[in-house]
Amino acid sequence: MPELPEVETVRRTLQPHLAGRTIAGVHVGVYQRCVATPEVDEFRERLIKSQISGVGRRGKFILLHLSTGDVVTIHLRMTGEVSIIDPVVPADVHVHLWLDLENGKQVRYRDVRKFGRWSLLTGNQYAIFDQSIGPEPLEPELTSEQFTTMLQGRKRILKPLLLDQQFLAGVGNIYADEALYRAGIHPRRRSCDLAADECERLLAEIRLVLSSALEHRGTTLRDYRDGNGEPGENLSRLQIYSRSADDPCHRCGTPIVRELIGQRGTKICPTCQPI
Repeated sequence: MPELPEVETVRRTLQPHLAGRTIAGVHVGVYQRCVATPEVDEFRERLIKSQISGVGRRGKFILLHLSTGDVVTIHLRMTGEVSIIDPVVPADVHVHLWLDLENGKQVRYRDVRKFGRWSLLTGNQYAIFDQSIGPEPLEPELTSEQFTTMLQGRKRILKPLLLDQQFLAGVGNIYADEALYRAGIHPRRRSCDLAADECERLLAEIRLVLSSALEHRGTTLRDYRDGNGEPGENLSRLQIYSRSADDPCHRCGTPIVRELIGQRGTKICPTCQPI
């Protein structure tokens, strides 16, 4: 599933193509459940002739800010792709939604597994949506002291807590594993048991792995592509997520262990991340 670096990379590649453009046509294919809200007819009617004032991001969501004050939220989930395409390029069966722009280009949404969703929200609806998502880890407003309070104020297992988008925005399985490994913290520890220096170190490592992945345009494991259809280049820079069970740890040589934590496969070095 695309996480913060991948979604932000898509946003950056879409922005120059979409900012200031007017939507001339809205098409939803046979699979109409890709539109979560409102109903497809209303979705189409409210979007046509709207101008896209800018492309944003909140957590794992791409945002299309419209001149009407409405906001389109796009959640890519497992295999969703949003790209700018010349209409002469044939669309395959996995293209479920596309927007015609007034300059002749198309915004195409392709999703093999069909888990992604588009929503069209009013300004008030978007404000409620925004409040439902946790703080952005790369924003300076999130201080080490605040992050420590957030962690120590809960009694949850650490890995699932980091994946909870109401707790922290944009972090998923890849970068949670990477940050915990680099911070030397076991993912099964309770958040309330972390010392202040561990909380500070964890936030620093979360920021480092996200920033590095963003610099290298995200991690392509299989499906992820940016808004220009290009894969990310960060896979070779992962230290633990890309390793297999029993591979030696880069630091100490201990065989890596794979465990299921909170229904998510998790890579751990038992030596570097003592429980």
